[in-house]
Order: sequence, then structure tokens, then C-alpha cells
Amino acid sequence: MIPSLSPQQLQAACTALSSAALIRLVSEIDDHGAIPPRELARTLTDLTPHQIRQAIEQADALGLLDRSSCGLGLTAEGGDLADVYDATARWARRHNQPAPICDFAGRIRHTFALLGEPAAVDPRTTGGEAAAGLGRVHRLLAEWIHAHPSQQIRGAYGVAA
Repeated sequence: MIPSLSPQQLQAACTALSSAALIRLVSEIDDHGAIPPRELARTLTDLTPHQIRQAIEQADALGLLDRSSCGLGLTAEGGDLADVYDATARWARRHNQPAPICDFAGRIRHTFALLGEPAAVDPRTTGGEAAAGLGRVHRLLAEWIHAHPSQQIRGAYGVAA
């Protein structure tokens, strides 16, 4: 059984992991493989160079990136986080969160904002299939944090280990 996260830990993790640029970077690499450094701006055209730089710094701080001759890839932690992002987006799309039409990062950001509200993650208090699914997303996020303790969100990115 995974120890539960305090509301402060959950909120800090949700805040740190809901950066649109981080979501785009992790998801792009997960979907299409390593990105050569010189191709980042051409691959992530919706992000400014500053946003790309920040996303890389944050991903490095969280231990999500693997640098190889092919470019920036994902570590096991990064791949696991991409799986959490995918499950989160699937739940949000299924329940039209935050709206029937929304982009991938927007769905994740909205869902992580919901998870940051303590009442939202306890399906026993709200009932229903949507709440149970949100509880599963919460569990996946908690599992990711506990499975990668050396990469827990620290300092400027939230939770103290």
C-alpha cells in the first residue's frame, strides 16, 4: 500500500507537474522519441525558447530527461510520468474536463488543479464514476511520487522529500 500524500504534498506536486511546457516536452518525447537539441524549437513550436529552457531545467531537476547521442529522451521516471499524464488526459477527456474541446495540456492542468483540492480526491465523499476515476488518477500520481523518491519534487518545485 502506498502511503498517502498530505494535502500540501499533493498540491505542490500538482503545481510543479502541471507546467504546460513540461507537459508538452514530456509528452512529445514520449510520443515521438528523443529530440535532438537543435530541433527543440522546431518540434515545440507553440513554446518560446524561454519556456523550452524552463521546461528542460524543470525536467532535469525532476530526473525526467536522459541525454544521449540521439538527443533528449526520457528516463524511466519520465516515461512513468508520461503514463500518468496520459491517464489523466484520458479521464479528463472522458468526463469533458474542463470542457468538451480542450488541448492535452489543458486537460492535465485542469485535472491536477482538481487533485489539489483535498475533497476532490476522496471518491467516498463525492461518489460516482467520475470521482472514482479521479481517485485512480490521484493514486497513479501518488505512486509516481513514491516510486521515484530520489526524484521527489523539491525546493522551487514543491515537496520536501
